[in-house]
Amino acid sequence: MTRGTLYDGTRLARLHPSQVRDRQFSTVGFGRRGLDPREVRRFLHRVALELATLHHDVARLSEENARIKRALRDWQSAWSERRQA
Repeated sequence: MTRGTLYDGTRLARLHPSQVRDRQFSTVGFGRRGLDPREVRRFLHRVALELATLHHDVARLSEENARIKRALRDWQSAWSERRQA
């Protein structure tokens, strides 16, 4: 699955925190009380997908950050050794 897509390949715009905070669900039809369960499940699925994407991005960037720090440390050590020789 690529970033920002649903299982059927539909692309969604990035979910903004205000969309979660301000989200309102329609009520169910006559004779029932509460919110439409399908609408709530669809929205929760979208939030979960977005969170999974963000967690994946954070993990990838943390790994990249560690790799760059190691490379910088190695370069600094090599440069220091050359200057002392």
